Formats: sequence, C-alpha cells, structure tokens
Amino acid sequence: MTHPRSAFGASPSRGHHQRPGEAGSAVVPELNPAGRSALDFLKHNFREYGMLLSLVAIMIFFQVMTDGTLMQPLNVTNLVLQNSYIVIMALGMLLVIVAGHIDLSVGSVCGFIGALAAVLMVQYDWHFVPATLACLACGGLIGGAQGWFVAYFRIPSFIVTLAGMLVFKGLALALLHGQSVGPFPESFQMLSSGFIPDFSGADGLRMASLLLGVGIAVALAVAGLRARANQHKHGMEVEPTALFVAKTAVFGGMLIYFSYLMASYKGLPNVLVVMALLILAFDFITTRTTIGRRIYALGGNEKAARLSGIKTERLTFYAFVNMGVLAALAGLVFAARLNTATPKAGLGFELDVIAACFIGGASASGGVGRVMGAVIGAFIMGVMNNGMSILGVGIDYQQVIKGLVLLAAVLVDVYNKNKA
Repeated sequence: MTHPRSAFGASPSRGHHQRPGEAGSAVVPELNPAGRSALDFLKHNFREYGMLLSLVAIMIFFQVMTDGTLMQPLNVTNLVLQNSYIVIMALGMLLVIVAGHIDLSVGSVCGFIGALAAVLMVQYDWHFVPATLACLACGGLIGGAQGWFVAYFRIPSFIVTLAGMLVFKGLALALLHGQSVGPFPESFQMLSSGFIPDFSGADGLRMASLLLGVGIAVALAVAGLRARANQHKHGMEVEPTALFVAKTAVFGGMLIYFSYLMASYKGLPNVLVVMALLILAFDFITTRTTIGRRIYALGGNEKAARLSGIKTERLTFYAFVNMGVLAALAGLVFAARLNTATPKAGLGFELDVIAACFIGGASASGGVGRVMGAVIGAFIMGVMNNGMSILGVGIDYQQVIKGLVLLAAVLVDVYNKNKA
C-alpha cells in the first residue's frame, strides 16, 4: 500500500510512539523533532517542493535570457492560453496514472471532439450550448468504452488507448474529410479567447481581474493555515513555520503579480477561470474524499485494495470516464482558440500531458502524484516551450531538451523510491 504521505500529501510524524502494553492508548505525536530544520524538511519532502522550485528557477532563467520578454503581460496571457488544454488534460491523466494506468489516446480524442464540435456548430448550425454538452457526453462515452476494456476485460491500458489513438485520429479525418472546418460562432470562441468583464470602467488596468487574483491568493493562504492547523490537531508532522510562511508569501506574491500582469493587458482569460475551478475541484477530490483515497490505494497495491473491499474495476472505469470528459473539454478549448477544426489537431498532445504528470512528481508505477504537481509540470513544459521559442531554439532541439527533462524527472522518482 502506498505510504500515506504519497497518497494524501501529508505524512504522519516519524516521532509517533506508544508506551509498551498500551495498545489502545492515544498516539503521542512529536510534531517537530529536535534538529528538524527547514532544510531537513525539504529533503524529506523533495517531491512536493522540488518541482515548484524548479518552475521558479526556469522562469527566472528564461526571464533573464529573453531580456524580460517572458514576463511581458501579452506573453504571460499567451502562456496561459497556450497551455490551458494541457493543464485540463493533465488533471485527468493524473488520476489515470495514480490508478496505475496510462492513456495514449487523449490527443486523438481531443482532435476528434474538436472536429465533432465543428461539424455540429458550423455545418449543422447547432447552438454552442447543446453542441458543447453533446461533445462532453461523447468524450465521457469514449473514456467509458476504453475504461470498460481496461477494467473488466483486463486488457492493458497501453494497448487499449494505443488502439483508441489510431481509431479517433482516423475518425477525426473522416468527420472533416481531410479539410479544416470553421470558423466557430463568436459566442463559442469566448471559451478560449474571451476575458472576464471589467466593471470599473477604467482604462488600462483591469481592476476586476486584479481584485479577483488578490482574493484567490488570500483564500489560498487562509486554506493553507486551516490545513496546517488541522494537521497539527491530528498529530501529523507540519512544515516548519518559517518554511510555511515563506512558501505562502512567495506563492501568493507570484499569484498577485501574474494577476497584475494579465490585468495590465486584457484581464484574466475565461479559460483560466475554468482551469482554476477544475484545479480546486480535483485537489479537493484527491485529498478530502473517499474516492480520491481509494484511487491512491488502487495504484499503490491493487490486490490489497480489492481485499479491503474497494471495487477496483469501478474506480478504473470512472478514472477513464473522467479522462474522456476532460479530453473533450480540452478539445473544445483548443478548437475555440484556433477558431477552426483541423485534421492534425491534438497531434502529440498526449506526450506533453503525460510528461507534465511525470515531471510534476507522479510515479510511473502508480499510487503517487498530486494535482498541483501535475499543474506545475504542465507549466514547466509550457514555460520551456515558450522561452525556447523566444530564444529561437529550433523545434528539433526543443524536443531533445524536453525529452531529457522528462527522463531526469523519472530518474529522480526511481532514485527516491530505491532510497526509501
């Protein structure tokens, strides 16, 4: 079974102990053992903090190398728009990987759903609301079909989703007859190209976007304080106060700064709001719900999970249904951003999505991974793509560098597992 910290993001104190002969007595915690410095805590929680520090370091590097171009308001907004569909799919892929599986079909499903949306809205004049709902339902059916073969027929997910990748790539070509279809209705384009309205009426800085960013930063800080107090109450190890304050201040400051940059341009994109809601929902599901804990148990040790009464087949099925719906949503976002559906849409997306999860700390053997890790991994890939493009690095060397970064992330995971 997976170590509790790997599954739920917080580890019980190594200082827990009971007096001999008191099997039923309360556990006496030792919250911060002597000599447990912030550096020691970071070493023992490298998976959780390493990727965040890596993202900050990569952003600083490219900010310097591009002479400040990386953090220009227009470029920051484009960075969010360019990586929105990768982040959305990474949330679903994380659950699939944590459950011990993989999904190679997400790029093809993304392209197929974009083609379906174009046929419904452009050729058959459907309103964007029923067309969107139909596309999301179709994505759920696709995920359910693949999950059924994996969960109940015990066919390896690699084979099932590889077949799905070929099938839906072909179906997208068939739907579009090998041609691009567009443009989409303007109301549908707002999903990816629209920005939240500003009610201040002021020119320049979009106050509504800035205030929303500040409010989210404050809400996250309060949530962090409550989680820390809850961990302390239940005798769990908490991070040193200095580290907690520094992390909260840095993360909150970055969030407010990015909100300010985007408010200086057109404000917060609509798709960023969608992403934020999904991130909060999936973080809650994976850390606070029974089904989230059971998915980690499934990936940690399927036989033990089944013997403990968990319906492992149903969980696997649900994980793939969820992946299908999110791949469909990403396909809609991507199509809305391009304002057209093309036969090559979604090509290679599955590689970026899987890489984002592994770079963000998910384990290839299942049972380990965090929502924020997958999000950070997606933005690491996005910042690298964006920064290298600004510097004029060719697409050939970009692929080489991304491959080496992915390999390094998996090597770190294997090293930590062997050391444990």
